[in-house]
Amino acid sequence: GKKRTDDDLAFPSRTRTRHDTSLAPRHQPPMENGGDAKWRFGAANPAVQASGRQSLRALVTRVFDCVDRSDLRPVAPLGHGDPSAFACFRTAAAAEEAVSAAVLSGKHNRYSSAGGVPDARSAVAAYLSRELPYELSTGDVFLTAGCNHAIEIMMAVLASPGANVLVPRPGYPMYEARAALCGLEFRRFDLLPEKEWEVDLDGVEALADENTVAMVIVNPNNPCGCVYSYDHLAKIAETARKLGIMVISDEVYDHCAFGSKPFVPMGVLGEIAPVVTIGGISKRWMVPGWRLGWIAATDPKGVLRDKNVLQSIMSYCAISVDAVTFVQGALPQILANTDKAFFEKAMEVMREAAEICYRKVEGIECITCPHKPEGSMFVMVKLDLSCLDGIADDVDFCTKVAREESVVICPGTVVLHYQSNQSWIRLILDC
Repeated sequence: GKKRTDDDLAFPSRTRTRHDTSLAPRHQPPMENGGDAKWRFGAANPAVQASGRQSLRALVTRVFDCVDRSDLRPVAPLGHGDPSAFACFRTAAAAEEAVSAAVLSGKHNRYSSAGGVPDARSAVAAYLSRELPYELSTGDVFLTAGCNHAIEIMMAVLASPGANVLVPRPGYPMYEARAALCGLEFRRFDLLPEKEWEVDLDGVEALADENTVAMVIVNPNNPCGCVYSYDHLAKIAETARKLGIMVISDEVYDHCAFGSKPFVPMGVLGEIAPVVTIGGISKRWMVPGWRLGWIAATDPKGVLRDKNVLQSIMSYCAISVDAVTFVQGALPQILANTDKAFFEKAMEVMREAAEICYRKVEGIECITCPHKPEGSMFVMVKLDLSCLDGIADDVDFCTKVAREESVVICPGTVVLHYQSNQSWIRLILDC
């Protein structure tokens, strides 16, 4: 007969005849209902269900679905922070040119290295080092497919048996969603509206125990619109040192500060406590769809490396998705060549939007804004339900505003999780 080749051995189906049943499955699925297969899959994963309850996107979509499609008025999208949706926030020409050049070069069509292309990682290290009292190396930076991917990685890396992390309330719900998905306990500490949304550090200490491994801060803050001072960040670092935990500093809105306080990276205090900085180009360059973020170990004493945190991050990167390679290829030029005037213009627009929003809110009964927004693209506004007839809570308010006025607002429920009867809404400023 015909001699079998190596391919025939690797793919035995190639040598079978039409009547050959020797390789047929020996085990048939159990039958029920007159011969129908009894499928063994379909049970819900409780972790996925738990994480889904923390979804900001799902709640905003629910509100958006309440818009009356027969209403001819344009929808005012005040619920989701995507600056690229508005013409005044088109990204810098230098960024577009860098991506175009990277694509046309034909040099960035291959797979990425785990953790990112070395040249792009080095460019981020140099970009962040400009504002730090020490230099970051290429090995301190890991590129991710956006900042949500960075959050996914950090929550998974920290999810050792019994561990817990402390997250802010109000906060960005992706931290809680990703923690829930990987079985990591999260505990909420409060941000104080009467103190410009500063961290309740006494509350942090009360929540922490011997299993606490990290606390999360967001600065400039989503959803509150505050910017933390150097003094407050120093107190956060001292608290983290006292507790023996790292600080995860979400700085995706770095330099999106337009009030009285400048942006200060948490990494300047890395000598006090180890800091993991999460950032990216999605907000400052107005390109969330490009999905380019990073994790940086802003930890000059090397505690994170000694504790094998960096090795764990790289191990996760090796089994996860990568940032798009042509965007990585463009990143050194994006970071180096974007004109300062682009950022200044964007912040001037944000400053004007914040002024208008704050002034308009002050003139509306039944809603109050405890703190004028100074950063990010958001502001939290409190509802007084006692003077709103027929409104049950913030979700009810937002769905009715969408239906009646074609205005989409994010209910505060998903970012607050208060146990009291307080109702808040989150507005965006970038439209």
